[in-house]
Amino acid sequence: MIVRRVLPNGLRVVVDKVPDVRSVAVGVWVDVGSRHENDGVFGVSHFLEHLLFKGTEKWQANDIARELDAVGGEFNAFTAKDLTGFYVRVLDDALPLGLEVLSEITQRPAFRADEVESERHVVLEEINMYDDMPDDMVHDLFASSMFGSHPLGRPVIGTRESITEMERAAVADYFSRQYTADKFVIAAAGNLDPDLFCEEVAARWTLASNPAEKPAMPVPLAPGSTVQIKEKTVEQVHVVVGVPGICRDDKRRHALSILNHVVGGGMSSRLFQEVREKRGLVYAVFSYQNLYQDAGYWAAYAGTMPDRVPETLTILAEQLDLLRHGITELEFDNAKSHIRGGLALSSEDTGSRMSRIGRSELSLGEVLTLDELVGRVDAVTLEEVNELAEELGSAERVVALLGPESAVSEDLTAPFFS
Repeated sequence: MIVRRVLPNGLRVVVDKVPDVRSVAVGVWVDVGSRHENDGVFGVSHFLEHLLFKGTEKWQANDIARELDAVGGEFNAFTAKDLTGFYVRVLDDALPLGLEVLSEITQRPAFRADEVESERHVVLEEINMYDDMPDDMVHDLFASSMFGSHPLGRPVIGTRESITEMERAAVADYFSRQYTADKFVIAAAGNLDPDLFCEEVAARWTLASNPAEKPAMPVPLAPGSTVQIKEKTVEQVHVVVGVPGICRDDKRRHALSILNHVVGGGMSSRLFQEVREKRGLVYAVFSYQNLYQDAGYWAAYAGTMPDRVPETLTILAEQLDLLRHGITELEFDNAKSHIRGGLALSSEDTGSRMSRIGRSELSLGEVLTLDELVGRVDAVTLEEVNELAEELGSAERVVALLGPESAVSEDLTAPFFS
């Protein structure tokens, strides 16, 4: 049973009661991410996520960790380009503690000067770690090609310069403007009473709304650039190729999920079979989708040794060209079965159930039951998937290459544009 409420201050609450478990997962979903940043606070959403863990006037950071550890709880957070999330997972009798921690850090952070400086160094070390992960970096390189100078084209984490120069007052101001009730969704799944939970949320979260805050910058209609290359001393060459796609509320999103699974979503996918299994060109190859409020893209990734780059890119280009001819009925049926199975398996975990309903409420303004969601997937026709496949296969392509100087050049991307 899923219960949805909108509190008088505009804060939304969604609850999925799962009586046959002992755990409860609670998430605070905030409709703000790196795409809401301007040039003066590049990376502030992620920096802020870190700082909220440093405690409040009531709670020190070590108090939070100690109290949740004592009850076997899990506590974490993440920042994306269009949202930020904080969550706890505890036994049902420890739910009041989980709510106390979440409500405190998301409303009353201390922003102590010494802790701001300490966490600044932590984020800088995270940036250093990220620089050693080319298979992650290439996706940001691709996004910068797709969206240009728009905030969606920049990495969530920020840069050394932006984090080093960011002042405590700027972070606190960003928090006060962005962390308002109208941008919050509190989601929970597990063994709890929905009515009592909603009452607890209403009592603990007393934020005001701020509808006057300006919306995020609209996304440009055309890609920022067609090809982007970054030279880096690494063993492999990493490539991402993709096309502009659909927005997150597009009714074709379920058709895209089916298509994505067929092309690069698993071990039976076309990319995995053609590029890895048949030819042994790569270890990692897959496709994925990123859907935002007013933009989106679909892309494929592969990482290979320098001498195998030409053949790998040729095969990737051929697979993209094949999209114009659609997928088979067998591929269609198998993909649907896979998605249904994944949804069923995720329903056995309270964290997954909480994440699904929280993200759905925040991004789409609706929460479907598992049966309703499966019904929407089942309603997709092969013709709808193939129409979308033809559209994506014919769209303007964007390519990002990252690798050693001697192994990356724009000439290598010719198969994608022939």
